[in-house]
Amino acid sequence: MNVLMILTSHDKLGDTGLKTGFWLEEFASPFYCFKDQGFNLTLASPAGGKPPLDPSSEQADFQTAATERFNQDPQAKQQLATTLVLADINPADYDAIFYPGGHGPLWDLTNDANSIALIEAFHQANKPVGLVCHAPGALKNVKAADGSPLVAGKQVTGFTNSEEAAVQLTDIVPFLVEDMLQQHGADYSKGDDWSSHLAVDGNLITGQNPASSEAVANEIIKQLK
Repeated sequence: MNVLMILTSHDKLGDTGLKTGFWLEEFASPFYCFKDQGFNLTLASPAGGKPPLDPSSEQADFQTAATERFNQDPQAKQQLATTLVLADINPADYDAIFYPGGHGPLWDLTNDANSIALIEAFHQANKPVGLVCHAPGALKNVKAADGSPLVAGKQVTGFTNSEEAAVQLTDIVPFLVEDMLQQHGADYSKGDDWSSHLAVDGNLITGQNPASSEAVANEIIKQLK
């Protein structure tokens, strides 16, 4: 099985002067879930090369067994440093697609024509599409075959307004994931802040927050098997 992971190339947290990017745990945990199943992993990003890592995700409080494993894994680090350019990806080459979160995707992947086309192609081919935390923001401009928002009428989750408020970025982000999904007609659900919560609607699989990343990966694995 060939799994494509799409990472952000955006590193600026609005006008704050602070850095953002992808969230380490949301990459590392699914990465090893797929790898330990023997799946082939391809990493891509809009700009290619090394995607920016949200420095906050390297803090001690946010380390897990998967992040520790990644930090000791030179091969994985090399793979991450050499992501392919998103525009060069052919969806026919892959069986599933996965988007780690972090705040970065809200700025670039949301509006990236290649990312939008990839999600549409995977969804229409009935291949698993997994997104976690802020990555469901990348669904904002994705359409179903009839031209309606892909998420309309679908069970979806993503980073909650209360979680965004807790990290004090409500006024910094370009939009709130929870609000956007509801405005686009999604059947949005959420669990307690920071607890694992999964929403599955056919091949569309979304997780609420970092704690949900492994659940999203495991649901993709289940569907592929």
